[in-house]
Amino acid sequence: MTAPRRKLYARLVLLAFVALCGTWLARLDYSQKISTNVLDLIPAEEQSPEIALVRSFANEAQSRVMLFALHDTAQPNQPPAAAAQRFATALARSPAFAEAVVVGGSTDQSAMGREIFTHRFELLLPTFLGDAERDFAATGQPAAQYPAWLAERSAARLEAFLSRPEATALQNVVVSDPLLLVPSLIDRARLISSSDSAAGGHALVWARLRASPLAEAGQQPAFAAIHAATAELQAATPTLDVEYTGINRFAADSRARTEAELRWLNLLSIVAVLGISALFVRRIYKILHLVPIILLSLLGAWTISTLVFDRLHLLVFVIGSLLSGVAIDYGFYIFMQPSLTPDEPYGTKLRRLLKPLLASCLTTVIGFSLLLFSNLPLIQQVGIFVGSGLLCALGGAMLYFAQLDRPFLAAREFGSLDAFAHRPALRYAPTLLFGLAILIAALGPWHLHWRDDIRQLENPSADLRANEVKLRRLFGENHDQTLYLTYGATLAEARENLAAFHADLARRAPDAPAASAGLVLPTQTDWQAFPARLRHLDGFADAFSAALDRHGFDAQSFAGFFSTFSNLRAFPPRGDYQQLIPLLDPIFTGPLALLYSRGSPSWFLTIVDIPDGPPAPPGLHTVGVNQLETLNDLFTRYRWSALRLSLIGLGMVILSVFVIYPWRRGIRIALIPAGSCFFVFGIFGLLGQPLNLFHLLGAFLGVCLSHNYAIFSADAATHGTAPPASIRLSALSTAVSFGVLSLSSIPVIHALGLTVALIVVTALATVELEPLVRRR
Repeated sequence: MTAPRRKLYARLVLLAFVALCGTWLARLDYSQKISTNVLDLIPAEEQSPEIALVRSFANEAQSRVMLFALHDTAQPNQPPAAAAQRFATALARSPAFAEAVVVGGSTDQSAMGREIFTHRFELLLPTFLGDAERDFAATGQPAAQYPAWLAERSAARLEAFLSRPEATALQNVVVSDPLLLVPSLIDRARLISSSDSAAGGHALVWARLRASPLAEAGQQPAFAAIHAATAELQAATPTLDVEYTGINRFAADSRARTEAELRWLNLLSIVAVLGISALFVRRIYKILHLVPIILLSLLGAWTISTLVFDRLHLLVFVIGSLLSGVAIDYGFYIFMQPSLTPDEPYGTKLRRLLKPLLASCLTTVIGFSLLLFSNLPLIQQVGIFVGSGLLCALGGAMLYFAQLDRPFLAAREFGSLDAFAHRPALRYAPTLLFGLAILIAALGPWHLHWRDDIRQLENPSADLRANEVKLRRLFGENHDQTLYLTYGATLAEARENLAAFHADLARRAPDAPAASAGLVLPTQTDWQAFPARLRHLDGFADAFSAALDRHGFDAQSFAGFFSTFSNLRAFPPRGDYQQLIPLLDPIFTGPLALLYSRGSPSWFLTIVDIPDGPPAPPGLHTVGVNQLETLNDLFTRYRWSALRLSLIGLGMVILSVFVIYPWRRGIRIALIPAGSCFFVFGIFGLLGQPLNLFHLLGAFLGVCLSHNYAIFSADAATHGTAPPASIRLSALSTAVSFGVLSLSSIPVIHALGLTVALIVVTALATVELEPLVRRR
């Protein structure tokens, strides 16, 4: 093929590639395509019930909640209740909010109590009779004694209750409810109500967004509505302050901070690579020929990743932004290889270099392709992004340099380290260094310890976090309480499981008050047995009337209750259990609506008034609401999965080396990256550095890169010459690129960058020193 035709074909292919990729990327909705949600890093098909509950507990209903605290600095001890009501009304008028209510005082508890009282016989009496029947069975008395036993116990409990000071406020309720169906819930309701929330002179507002807080519609429109409502209040009361928090605020801040970090990391990386290049390249302006290769690599990686995945996490692009340090390797190797003869055609030169290029690229891509079998979406996405970017980098480099007449970048050759090694004082230094490195690589990894913490995936603002803690305290969040989620396939199943959990909790922590929205609802078993249990209460009314008289009450004052109870026995409620569930809606409104879920799985939240409560025994379908610990355990499981995949991938990479190269050269190529990895992990172990999943991912990437340098330097090692300048420049460029990544404020990005940089530097040092040791 003639040179002009070769150039034409190369340009046409490159232009078509750029046009196709550009067209695809231009039509994407990036607000929907790119996520900052940590839960998007967890597989949607995760089978663990604990993770399913975490997803449910953090579903759209919970994630759309925003909390507001209003405070008047001119009257610091007086909650601005009227201003809070106007603020809530203004938010409720905005299309960005589905609802907004003022929280605080006794209003919420009173409203809940009224709804429960209205439906007390359908909701509470079935459970009351079920518990009574089970307690009576434990006494061993004859069944005929049951109505009298229940009457005496109920009267005794009523007398004990009315002797308490707080019973004064419930005198009117007790007349119609001497069985204490509603009052028995009052103490428990205090754990889930917000009666003490408006403390410290703050008035509180609870609001729910219409759109997801992770979408643009749930962020800027909501912020605009908040600012408008705040401005309206402050126009009338300049001393009024409004503080607020919500997931949308964290998501918007995280995206802005991450995008800003992405920009300066890329800029700093380019400056660092240019600085290294200036040391090796005689004509620095020619280094610009490598820029199109980097851009083609990133363009292909973005396009293929967005084609393969419906949604990608922003961290993929932060990690992938340093692909430039990897993609540039192939450009360096082709561009800096001199022609064997002055008139050697480009095609001949490329065929001469094709074996190490393909061996380097394809073996690395094989390794990264195995990451697709990981259960963790982030690792799958990184595997596709890096693997496709490397293929595009190699193809782009081959096609781009086909357009140049003489693609050659002259470099400064610094020679080998032989001159230093012949000095008497340094004669045995390489051997000693290798001996020390082997010792560290053999002993250090045994001291490694791992710490998987999902918070390391976040880039939170300290100010926003402090604001969140402050507001949640005002809303009554209590760290001295323990939360549990009891789940089931349906709400009826979840309620049955809740009964079993509370029975177990009563045995293990009898003095710990516990509250749950599920206690308002009877179990399906008690509901179905309710009519029969009412029929078994023949003589109960007379026995209860007599028992009330014996305990000092006037039974006639409870005439309304006895009339209602008689009608209930004559016409007991019947119907499907599902008809009870809608009765919960008017009881649990606003923030209280988040105490249970009818989704899949359905669940009830239980609040236990003890710190660090015991874990629920297996089989009760109940987990402690420690989402952080649950997600950390999940990441630990995925780390072991990633380790297995990495070992399989590295095994395939090493095997492919022995297929391509003779065994002597293959051993050298395999040992350099493996030894570098063990040495760096040995250093981490001896220094006590805790590692996580992303140190492991960085080690995998570092080994693949070091594998490239071992391949590219193989010919030089065979002939006893110094490594080519392209290898040194490529390795140092990669090291500084990932060294820049280690400056990230996101802990996992820092971990990945630091690990890759150290492994690459170690591999380069090995490539330089290994010939000196062999000659000894």
